Amino acid sequence: MAAREQRDSGPDSGLSKARVVTEAIRMADREGVEGLSMRRLAGALGAGAMSLYHYVANKEELLDAMIDVVFTEIELPSDADDWRTAMRREAHSARGVLARHPWAIALMESRTSPGPANFRHREAVTACLRKAGFSVVMATHANWLLNAHVYGYALQEASLPFDSAAELAQMTEDVYLPQIPADEFPYLHESGTALVAAGYDPTQEFAFGLDLILDALEPLRTPA
Repeated sequence: MAAREQRDSGPDSGLSKARVVTEAIRMADREGVEGLSMRRLAGALGAGAMSLYHYVANKEELLDAMIDVVFTEIELPSDADDWRTAMRREAHSARGVLARHPWAIALMESRTSPGPANFRHREAVTACLRKAGFSVVMATHANWLLNAHVYGYALQEASLPFDSAAELAQMTEDVYLPQIPADEFPYLHESGTALVAAGYDPTQEFAFGLDLILDALEPLRTPA
């Protein structure tokens, strides 16, 4: 039996690998992975720090398991949908998942020991693109491009100082516009004023960019 499989369950009736990973995700959601340590995690679980090593060998293995859970939350492309609909749904699902787990953004592509959910997700995405008529190389290009959009937007969204169109409008009027007088920054001032008047909603940028990518990819496939 592999070492990871041996650590899935253990003698402590109050603990399991699933419980350890779930609590680690809760901690990371609150404080980021920087605040996650085996000692603090053990304290949250009411266990001794050394007892956790029965379930995960170290923090890196814990992070692998946490990322695998994140992948289980992302909707897989469905064979029942055309490729554009399937990839659009997957991308919107991934954005929502990463909004719940912003600590995961930087870890989704960096794990050197991916778990089964990670592989299932990548297989489903690759299968969707290949069945749609993309060559192996072109499917790889499409996957990288879509991931860059999802992860890049998620990272930007997590760092924005506002959460809604109304908050952006208020910040633009109260904070930004006073700092960009029209005589010195005419185009920035014009944009800020016009966007407030139009009720601009920055949350729509994700869908706008995603549709541009899907439109650009469409002619690059060769349907059967």
